[in-house]
Amino acid sequence: MTRWLDQQEQHAWRAILRSGHVLRAAMDEALVQHGVSLGEYELLSMLSEAPGCRMRMSVLADLIVQSRSRVSHTATRLERQGWVERAPSRQDGRGVELALTDAGHARLSELAPIHVESVRAALLDHLTREELLAHGQLMRRVLVATRRSDDEASDAV
Repeated sequence: MTRWLDQQEQHAWRAILRSGHVLRAAMDEALVQHGVSLGEYELLSMLSEAPGCRMRMSVLADLIVQSRSRVSHTATRLERQGWVERAPSRQDGRGVELALTDAGHARLSELAPIHVESVRAALLDHLTREELLAHGQLMRRVLVATRRSDDEASDAV
């Protein structure tokens, strides 16, 4: 039996869905003006935080919630810019790792302030610190429940 949403649940769900789209669009727009998409920035950012600035591409795909194919295409675009390079996995040699280059790190350093300002303008400036932290805890709970792992929830936030 379908558990339909009542009117309040429907309004809340639509606000969550729409705000997610609006936030992503605002942050993407801020970065695209500087020649990088939000997806590209996120990939570079996650690599910069990984040990040795390298990560297995399959793990990276899971972390940034993109298909392996999409991550591969994004990596190809970033390779052309000289910002990342592919290498055999240091663990088993079979998988492929993506490594952030010095040029990629430099570009990320230029883009980070732009991204942070877009996050503040689109989201943080409209919430109290307590509201933000509570929302983050709630969304982390959703991530853990739907992804069945706390790794992505803690690393992605």
